[in-house]
Amino acid sequence: MIKKTEVAEQTMAFEFEKPDGFSYKAGQFADYTLIDPPDTDKEGNTRGFSLSSAPYEPNLMCTTRMRDTAFKRVLKGMPIGTELELDAPYGSFTLHNNVARPAVFLTGGIGITPVRSIALQSVHDQTGHAIFAFSSNKRPEDAAFLDELKRLDESAANVTFIATMTEPENSHQPWDGETGFIDQDMITKYVGDLSTPIYYLCGPAGLVKAMRSLLNGAGVDDDDIRTEEFTGY
Repeated sequence: MIKKTEVAEQTMAFEFEKPDGFSYKAGQFADYTLIDPPDTDKEGNTRGFSLSSAPYEPNLMCTTRMRDTAFKRVLKGMPIGTELELDAPYGSFTLHNNVARPAVFLTGGIGITPVRSIALQSVHDQTGHAIFAFSSNKRPEDAAFLDELKRLDESAANVTFIATMTEPENSHQPWDGETGFIDQDMITKYVGDLSTPIYYLCGPAGLVKAMRSLLNGAGVDDDDIRTEEFTGY
């Protein structure tokens, strides 16, 4: 590990040196295994995390909510320079090829992590995809990469970042963006015709289920919906 940073309340990003010859697609994930950890529990020494770094970036980054588990206590307390085992890449939560169809990401909480990778890589590669990234959190303090994705929205013509807060009244920061849960009206406001995009649902299982139900109710075909559920993070 070469760097660790708090990117939101109770959320940390960990950066690792990229092994020689290692390549992956934006949106894929990796299994990280602790080597001889000083503390362990029944959840074990391996976790799967999205690669929140974009492939063009020099380091590999994973980002996670910090729960009180042995794995996360060890990860948080790890000295810079500690090595982990990496088993990667896995997953097909990657950007579709047809540039004519927009990509709409509907995410909650830490589900924004693969979206950071995909959006940054798409802008870097100038793929031309229209990207709409919806991110739902309770408060701005809870939203990982909030400022970075706002800047990307401002600088990249093809990226629209829509953050919404469900409990802005509990925030210590002012919030003038969207509020409430992601719903059909909110998506339509930014995306327009809901039958055109490919949808990517990412976050806790409850959010993924709710978004799929919403989209199906709006007439979106299951073939146009891709999901990545985050459980037990």
